[in-house]
Amino acid sequence: MTHKTLSDQAINAATQAWLKSVIIDYGICPFAKRELERGSIHFSVNHDTTIENCLLHLILECARLDTDPDIETTLLIYADAFTEFDDYLDFVEIAESLLIEQGYEGVYQLASFHPEYCFQGSDPDDAANYTNRSPYPMLHLLRETSIDRAIASHPDPESIPHHNIELTRKLGLVKMQALLAACYPVKP
Repeated sequence: MTHKTLSDQAINAATQAWLKSVIIDYGICPFAKRELERGSIHFSVNHDTTIENCLLHLILECARLDTDPDIETTLLIYADAFTEFDDYLDFVEIAESLLIEQGYEGVYQLASFHPEYCFQGSDPDDAANYTNRSPYPMLHLLRETSIDRAIASHPDPESIPHHNIELTRKLGLVKMQALLAACYPVKP
């Protein structure tokens, strides 16, 4: 699917549909519902295709979090870049290094999502990959202090990844594919 013709509004809608219908409804992230209901998730769509501009986007979003305490977390959505998963992984590695270089280590953390996400050593058709498959390549920029608070309030945070793997495998590949496909805007 080419995304260049989609508006930021359509891209945001697909991302929010994924967040609600997959991540929240199936409990993939037990902390997301609260933040979505509070309106504290910032959705930032970027159409740049160069690594340099995408990295600049990341740092600008860090600066936004630095100055806006009402934003708990940011989803940086790269609508036109990193369609190849390997290219995306290279970008994530550079982005993590940049956060360290810019003094954000221990302040912000990145989580990664991609339409073709595949855990290392996993079969691409393993439904468990859908815990990190999203409508578009994106980085989830999280405040470290928020992660610490969320983990402290959860009865068993170590069980979350195991639960997600079991759940997605139980739902199965076809169901997970359908859930993700349903998030995209319907073409007229």
